[in-house]
Amino acid sequence: MRLSEGRAELVRAMPSVSILGEANGQCSMVNGQRSMVNGQWSTVNGQRSTVNVQSTMRIRVGYGYDVHRLVADRECWIGGVNIPHDKGLLGHSDADVLIHAICDALLGAANMRDIGFHFPDNDPEFHNIDSKVLLKKTVELIATKGYSIGNIDATVCAERPKLKPYIPTMQEVLAGVMGIDTEDISIKATTEERLGFTGREEGISASAVVLIIRPF
Repeated sequence: MRLSEGRAELVRAMPSVSILGEANGQCSMVNGQRSMVNGQWSTVNGQRSTVNVQSTMRIRVGYGYDVHRLVADRECWIGGVNIPHDKGLLGHSDADVLIHAICDALLGAANMRDIGFHFPDNDPEFHNIDSKVLLKKTVELIATKGYSIGNIDATVCAERPKLKPYIPTMQEVLAGVMGIDTEDISIKATTEERLGFTGREEGISASAVVLIIRPF
C-alpha cells in the first residue's frame, strides 16, 4: 500500500508525532502488527511501534468569528465584494464581516492578539477603511513571525442577501489580497433557518478556521 504524496508531505510537516506511514509509503506486515522503520511500517510481536520524525515545518491553527449589524444606507461588503442589498453592515471600517473573521483567525493562529488590538475602532485612520487593506496588513503581520498561509475555511451566516453566486468572486479577490491560490480558500454560505439575529435579518456573522505554517 502506498501513501499519497499529499499525506506524506503532511506526515513530514507534523512535529514529533507517531507515524503510520512515510514518504516511501511502503507497508509490510509481520505477525499482524505494524511499525515504521526507514520509510516502512510494519508490526512486530503484536505491538505497534512508532518513531518520531524530524520536523521541517511548524503548523498552527486559528479560529476567528465576527458579527455586524445590518442597517439602512450602508453598502454590504462581504469577502471584499460589494453585494447588492437593501441594507449594509454597520462598523467603523467597511464592516466586511468575512474579512474580519479571517483576520482574527490569522492573528490568533500566530498568537498576535486580534483585529481590534491592531486596528482599533476608535482610531480615525481606520474609519470607513477598505477591509482588504486590513487583511493585507494582517498577512504582513504574521509574516514578521515567519508564517505563511496554508489554507482557510470560512462560513458566512446570513438569511439575506443570498451569497452563493458571489463566492467565486470572493475567493478570487481574497486570494489576490493574501497572495494564495483560490484552491486554498474555501467560503461557504448558510442560514440559521430564520432563527436568531441572522434569521431575523438583524445582522450577519462569519467564522473562519485557518492553517498557517513556517519553516523551523
